[in-house]
Amino acid sequence: MRIIAMLFSVLLLTASLSLAVEPANVTSKQAQALLAKTPKLVLLDVRTPDEYRQAHLKGAQLIPLGELNRRVQEVPRDRPVLVYCAVGARSSTAASFLASKGYRQVYNMTDGIVGWYNNRLPLELGR
Repeated sequence: MRIIAMLFSVLLLTASLSLAVEPANVTSKQAQALLAKTPKLVLLDVRTPDEYRQAHLKGAQLIPLGELNRRVQEVPRDRPVLVYCAVGARSSTAASFLASKGYRQVYNMTDGIVGWYNNRLPLELGR
């Protein structure tokens, strides 16, 4: 009986993990289009405060990756979330974390703010 219960638990865990939504990877160009068609999109910058002060996307909310675990409740659950960092590594981690916490529409900007800048897309400086 104990073995059956253990097998059932493993099956249940496997099923719940397979239902988890993976974040979608988008380029900066695709992110720009997503922003244009999704007015309620949350922009989440997971870089450091110094990086954010240098330049960021207009309207972005700053939660550094190291603080995301304790500040995750600040990210709205009822809206799509686009996560970005400098080049896509930290944002990939953050997007996967949000998906594991039940966020349904999460996008990772794979080329980060560097790609955004290289594509000559608008940035806010300072602040």
